[in-house]
Amino acid sequence: MAPRDLPGEFPDQTQEAPGLERRMYPRPEIIRPDYKGAEKLQDKVALVTGGDSGIGRAVAVHFAREGADVAIVYLEAEQEDAEETRQMIEKEKKRCLLIPGDVRDRAFCAEAVRRTLKAFGKLNILVNNAAEQHPADFRDIDLDMMESTFRTNIFAMFYLAKAALAHMSAGDSIINTTSVTNYRGSDYLVDYSSTKGAITAFTRSLGKNLAKEGIRVNGVAPGPIWTPLIPSTFESVKDFGKKTPIGRAGQPSEVAPAYVFLASEDASYITGQIIHPNGGEVVNA
Repeated sequence: MAPRDLPGEFPDQTQEAPGLERRMYPRPEIIRPDYKGAEKLQDKVALVTGGDSGIGRAVAVHFAREGADVAIVYLEAEQEDAEETRQMIEKEKKRCLLIPGDVRDRAFCAEAVRRTLKAFGKLNILVNNAAEQHPADFRDIDLDMMESTFRTNIFAMFYLAKAALAHMSAGDSIINTTSVTNYRGSDYLVDYSSTKGAITAFTRSLGKNLAKEGIRVNGVAPGPIWTPLIPSTFESVKDFGKKTPIGRAGQPSEVAPAYVFLASEDASYITGQIIHPNGGEVVNA
């Protein structure tokens, strides 16, 4: 198989947060043209936060190709992207439930789980992926914004996991999105990096807590990935990802298979662990 021609540089572009994938140029690659599903998640039901675009969209589409029905959570401002994601999932002959709302609201998180159960009758996979970031020098960090970042990035994982676990059993799994910034830090993403460190500890601790019940908890720590979060938070994207050993940013299509692996029986002996699709940066796992 010949290597795909993936972009090594992006034209400068900006968007207002949270950003829309349909306004990005070039558009992210969501799933490889030659990706073949193998029914690894046949008849499973997944709930994916931040599933409208970027990594979340790629995870939802890969899950659908592997046989799962998918509910996606997203902000109302992202409705256009969410509708496009639903079309992609339905093209895979699977069902998709759209659940707009704010994961910072614990009542909404509980409602998202209830709506998933009502639509599909069960819940086997929870993907905690929604996140926000606001680059700033530490001295300039808005503390209200810092609290918002923590509520979106880590508090919501507690809200959703507590609601979901009442309906999960042996063989089911939770997958959390952390980040390479947890391991190497980030001078202009101090609050964001701190939430990602908390997510890694949450993943390891909850994995131990649920191991005897047969519910696995793992995480994925992406490096620089081309998603709407990037042009909506960075002033310049031209050199985004160039400092990785591979020399370019990754695509959502290069991250989502890690979630498929962790959600499937292929990872039946893995819990409390983190996978690192980061372009070759060696980190302390």
